[in-house]
Amino acid sequence: MKKILYILVAISLFFASCSTKNDIINFTFLQLNDVYEIAPLEGGKVGGMARVEKLHQDLLKENPNTFMFLAGDFLNPSLLGTLKYKGERIKGKQMIEVMNAMNFDLVALGNHEFDLNEEELQQRLNESNFQWIATNPMHKLKDSTTERFAVVKDSLRIELPKTVTFKVKNKNGKEIEIGFFSATLNSNPKDYVDYGDFYESAKFAYNNLARTCDVVFGLTHLAIDQDELVANMLPDVPLIMGGHEHVNMSVPVGNSKITKADANAKTVYVHRISYNKKTKETIINSELVPITKETGMDEGVDNIVQKWNVLLDEKIKEILPNPDAVIFTANEPLDGRDTPIRSEQTNLGLLIGKAMAYSFNNEVDCALVNGGSIRIDDQLQGDITGIDIFRVLPFGGEVLKVELKGSLLKKVLNYGRLKAGKGAYLQRYNVSYDEPMKLWKVNYKEIVDAKVYKVAFSDYLLKGYDIPFLTPNNEEVIKVYENKKTDVAKDIRKAIIGYLNSL
Repeated sequence: MKKILYILVAISLFFASCSTKNDIINFTFLQLNDVYEIAPLEGGKVGGMARVEKLHQDLLKENPNTFMFLAGDFLNPSLLGTLKYKGERIKGKQMIEVMNAMNFDLVALGNHEFDLNEEELQQRLNESNFQWIATNPMHKLKDSTTERFAVVKDSLRIELPKTVTFKVKNKNGKEIEIGFFSATLNSNPKDYVDYGDFYESAKFAYNNLARTCDVVFGLTHLAIDQDELVANMLPDVPLIMGGHEHVNMSVPVGNSKITKADANAKTVYVHRISYNKKTKETIINSELVPITKETGMDEGVDNIVQKWNVLLDEKIKEILPNPDAVIFTANEPLDGRDTPIRSEQTNLGLLIGKAMAYSFNNEVDCALVNGGSIRIDDQLQGDITGIDIFRVLPFGGEVLKVELKGSLLKKVLNYGRLKAGKGAYLQRYNVSYDEPMKLWKVNYKEIVDAKVYKVAFSDYLLKGYDIPFLTPNNEEVIKVYENKKTDVAKDIRKAIIGYLNSL
């Protein structure tokens, strides 16, 4: 009798186990964010979209329920994007072609998508074959009314949705519906964009999704503190895949987490997720995966990347006769990574400042450049070429010699210091801050309010975008010198190349 009872219990447990397995649905997310370069960086050591696609294909073989996402910022900036192709600026065209070939499942809008003007962004949307999501950004028309951004193909207008859902099945046919909302921060105001309230938009989108979806995820482009607020507001969202910060992080918030990979696909996040249809439990195993030579390469995507690289080389040669010529050897890495360049003085920032002063025969007291204009997000080491300098400063622009009062110079320096972590942080040459005394010095001497200083500025700074009060109209700006077309200061990149060649 005991033996029969044992057998019955064992059979019962077996079927219970089978039933439990039938209720489990496994799926995988591949997460990227802030990708501006399609080719590998650091001399080919890290990154590269062809390598990401190889990983994507490997994950699909592991589990056909694999989805690839990009959490915003990819259309701009890049050196390639600043060049002209068939009479028009490329402005992200290369990214769309590569991403179409990679079959992204869902892509969110980042703030840098709106670096493009209204017509350029519409062109990129129309060229795309992947699914976009835009929970809060709306297209503002000239009459101040709004409509959803849309992909237009053959006169058919396909609006970018506020929410997106996918159905996922396991091998036994059990099916769930997973939902996604996005959120884009308002850090790039444009006349044609209405950002609305991304908190309320995310909340509204989640509540709609929660009615029909088994589980809801976030695909956002926010600062991490904003992501944390969203996560706290929506505690049942188990994972928010975010961007914007450019450095990898996994931040737990209650029972959920926020993940961000490194910019330019130096790393990606792979999330292997199990959902129990019976218990409603979601288990997420997240792995930060480096993208290197060992990742492998997808040949089809690599062919597209190489096509654009050939164009890049041709266009650069129109500006620099020999862009691949070595102009300097950096024995110590020159730090242009996004986080340091926006928060502390780096050796690359110092070098740029010295080059700016050099462009005026060192007849200036100091030099200042906004960290946000330095876009390489990389360290330069070993042999450095002209094309490397163009990647450092893809926007180019002039170096301007400006006479201004010491009182204004101090205000400018203090503003930049308080913007640590932002693009307005200032990289400096011949300027130092005495922390104990709380005062700024030029050439090791305290700045005098009434004294007039000659400062080499990046021309962007004089437009008042980063530092609102720094414009030629400021009464404390005495004079702004005008460059001639032949002056080396006419292009900051040529100024740096000239300086490095002089060493």
